[in-house]
Amino acid sequence: MKLVLAIINNDDAGAVSSALTRAGFSATKLATTGGFLKVGNTTLLIGVEDEQVLKVTDVIAQHSSKRSQLLPDTSSYSGEFASMPIEVTVGGATLFVLDVAQFLKL
Repeated sequence: MKLVLAIINNDDAGAVSSALTRAGFSATKLATTGGFLKVGNTTLLIGVEDEQVLKVTDVIAQHSSKRSQLLPDTSSYSGEFASMPIEVTVGGATLFVLDVAQFLKL
């Protein structure tokens, strides 16, 4: 058995959750915050059999997308002059697939 930890951008979380449910997977949804941009994410905990990992990752990949976002470059802010914004890529998904030593349903 595997535990898939999927960190999803909040903009994609609803579509990913719905698609996983339609595909027959259950997930526990946690509200989380990213460290770099300090924006909201959704972390999904999905327990699956080993042979289902590829299907879960495919569903997540199909329903999460990367996008560009402009952010102010605060590293070069000086006095009255605002810095030029920088473009960063946000979105998509970060997945961790972990072995489960034991699963108990109490």
